[in-house]
Amino acid sequence: MKVSLAILRHHMAAQLELLNSIITKRWVIGVLTATLALGIGQVSAQQSLRDKLSAAIETASGNQLKITALKKTVLPTIYEVQLSTGEILYSDISGDYLFAGDMYRTSPSGLVNLSATSRQGTNLEKLNKIAESEMIIFEPEETKATLTVFTDVDCTYCRKLHGELDQLLAYGIRVRYLAYPRGGADSPAFPKMVSVWCSSNRHKSFNQAKNGQNLPAADCETPILDHYALGNEFGVNGTPALVFPDGRLVPGYIEATRLAAMLGVL
Repeated sequence: MKVSLAILRHHMAAQLELLNSIITKRWVIGVLTATLALGIGQVSAQQSLRDKLSAAIETASGNQLKITALKKTVLPTIYEVQLSTGEILYSDISGDYLFAGDMYRTSPSGLVNLSATSRQGTNLEKLNKIAESEMIIFEPEETKATLTVFTDVDCTYCRKLHGELDQLLAYGIRVRYLAYPRGGADSPAFPKMVSVWCSSNRHKSFNQAKNGQNLPAADCETPILDHYALGNEFGVNGTPALVFPDGRLVPGYIEATRLAAMLGVL
């Protein structure tokens, strides 16, 4: 009798273990299936949103406006819409409503501008795609910070900033110039900047152009209009436009000592 009870208990324990195993496997499969379905649903919803926004923004503007990125935000039903003009809009998941303006998060120490943080990250991503061989770069003996400048050779305040180049270099600031002829290919500065970028000695020609000297006409393939388009994506509307190492875009001339302080090298 005792042997029979022991066998029965062993058999029941084995059955219970098998049942638990089946239930666990079904639970895991159920979770995985639900997760996969949710993921597919989210991808489908995001694609539907992009299609709807594309029709309302890109098609309606004759492709003058482009959606460069569509990202989730910290709010589950709100998406960030980045445009080719550098602007950021926000859309609900339905795509029926859009609103402009920066999104902030509250914190005990104040407000955190989430939109600005997003813009800075995007700016850096785009800048990192530009080969430094396309830029005109002035190197200090020891680099403490790098400043990227959208410039026009005819711009008065661009010339004023470049006139303080020696000071900037002395502070350890590496200056990278990108071309931004205001007005694009129709700008009077455009052929001058082509001459600079086509020169066998870009630094010398750049300095001459900044000093108002005439350069011999030149014609070669240059990245100038690509730089100009990038500036427009950054939201540049005047020169000089300064891009800080963290991706911040700061418009206008800033005196060298103040600039060094803002870059944290003083």
